[in-house]
Amino acid sequence: MFIHHVAHYLPPTVVPNSYFTAINGLTDEWIQSRTGIRERRKVGPGENTNTMALSALDALLPGLGFDPGSFDLIVGGTYTPWDTIATLAHQAQNKLNISNIPVLSVSTACSTFLNCMEIVEGYFAMGKATRALVLVADHNTAYANEHDEKAGHLWGDGAAAVAVVKEAVSENDIRIVELTTAGAANVGKALDGVLLRPLDGGCIMPNGRDVFLNACQYMAQVSKDIVLRNGLTISDVDYLIPHQANQRISLNVLEQLGIPIEKLLSNIPYLGNTGCAGCAIALSENRSRFQKGNNIVLTVFGGGYSYGSMLLEA
Repeated sequence: MFIHHVAHYLPPTVVPNSYFTAINGLTDEWIQSRTGIRERRKVGPGENTNTMALSALDALLPGLGFDPGSFDLIVGGTYTPWDTIATLAHQAQNKLNISNIPVLSVSTACSTFLNCMEIVEGYFAMGKATRALVLVADHNTAYANEHDEKAGHLWGDGAAAVAVVKEAVSENDIRIVELTTAGAANVGKALDGVLLRPLDGGCIMPNGRDVFLNACQYMAQVSKDIVLRNGLTISDVDYLIPHQANQRISLNVLEQLGIPIEKLLSNIPYLGNTGCAGCAIALSENRSRFQKGNNIVLTVFGGGYSYGSMLLEA
């Protein structure tokens, strides 16, 4: 299985930390020291989760090495849906005008991207598809409570589109060496670490400390395991793309693994937490820097304590 092409979309509106200073008194220095975030993106009028996904698809199409009509599977991922019936995946099928193919949307919080990829892996293994479109988007600012001093300043909006193929289409395709996901909902405060209840306060993080500790532990461990399981050492890792949630979490994972900071790929400072789209956006942003043979580890952690890792070879 290979990643043939990847692209992303970011809303044009930039929200600096000073915006939150005016709302709840949190200073730029305070936010940056605890999260690494200095600004984030926010959708404008007429935009939503679905429109962002379609904009990412628009960015993907020119770089495809095959007819988009040959996609035979579309998987969408989001935990901040615009429409829970006609999802971002169905919108993409309509846009591409492809008939009689599987189309579905899933959510496992911020780890959704890897679960989407694992669904593709399953369809490929069963012989039910050979070319898949994966779309991930989160409209976090629609659900966030900006007055929440614990987490209101964390969230940003964005989307990514990924073309995944069973067999390589070009010599530049990125090989997916291994992909693994799991859940730890029976651990710590998994069920109330992060909450998104549209009818009861929106997105809040009542147990951020527990989320922090478990995110650090699980992302580091699953990354180490996938590297060693494939006959590599940590020093063989050329780039690490952790879930784009908090720079302190990313730095903690780096320290546990013994990976130098120059191998970290992060968009947290200028995008904030873009949810399940964050890692895919980072993959798209940095695609041009990958050299043939590079080993890239992408690792995620989400509310409900879902987690996973993907080992890539450029």
